[in-house]
Amino acid sequence: MAFRRSIYKSRAQLEAMVEPGLITAAALEAVRGAVRPGITTGELDAIADRVIVDRGAESNFKLVRGYRNATCISVNDQVVHGIPGSRVLQPGDIVSIDAGAQYRGWNGDSAITLVVPDEAQTARVQARQQLSDVTEGSMWAGIAAMASAKHLGDISAAIEDHILAAGPSGVSGKPYGILREYVGHGIGRKMHEAPSLFNYRTPDRGAEVRPGLVLAIEPMVTAGSDQTYVEDDDWTVTTTDGSDGSHWEHSVALHDGGIWVLTAPDGGAAGLAAFGVTPAPLA
Repeated sequence: MAFRRSIYKSRAQLEAMVEPGLITAAALEAVRGAVRPGITTGELDAIADRVIVDRGAESNFKLVRGYRNATCISVNDQVVHGIPGSRVLQPGDIVSIDAGAQYRGWNGDSAITLVVPDEAQTARVQARQQLSDVTEGSMWAGIAAMASAKHLGDISAAIEDHILAAGPSGVSGKPYGILREYVGHGIGRKMHEAPSLFNYRTPDRGAEVRPGLVLAIEPMVTAGSDQTYVEDDDWTVTTTDGSDGSHWEHSVALHDGGIWVLTAPDGGAAGLAAFGVTPAPLA
């Protein structure tokens, strides 16, 4: 008989996930500080990899069969799964960086979106920043909802509501697009575990939200259509209409005392403040 691991973890298991979350956060913070015009995505990847290794962990992205980098870096109309390499960042580019670390058998996974500094501050640059802000805000809305949600669908609804409330995109004048084929997920011994977490409403209420649940909450939003295709590298997910994409992600644990954002050094306190939610430390 096949053994199916529960989606709910013990207190000790949750505590074991704190360090890989912090290592992931440190890697992304190092990359954040290095983003500038003229740097390549490959150089940014090397920075993240160095932090992960120096902290005694390994990149869980490199454990995915066929993938050789510590990060996925997606630029402009690339939404997720971009492969780092020789691409040189230009002023005003919108860049999503996704990273993860495995430490003592447990995983962290997180993503940020940045706009490369551009003194011109054109309407397009401002619209790209707005796209990133809307996506990040929807992530925090979902995380805040996790504190009181009964089922996964409550979290999904909070993410979608935040995006819809933002109104039209600053570039297309159309509603923001929410990727349908790519969703959030559980995380623990593996980087991707059950359950799946949609970033939009579905008829299914989803699994019960109760202590022991750990989710990677990760909205992926576009400034236009939600339709995408996979590029010839078999990884990079790009919008079919050429609209910009944004991706934000945190790994979040629910325990008896409340929620704790594992991939934020402050447990999510700053991001949750606007929603009236105070995170409760795990350790």
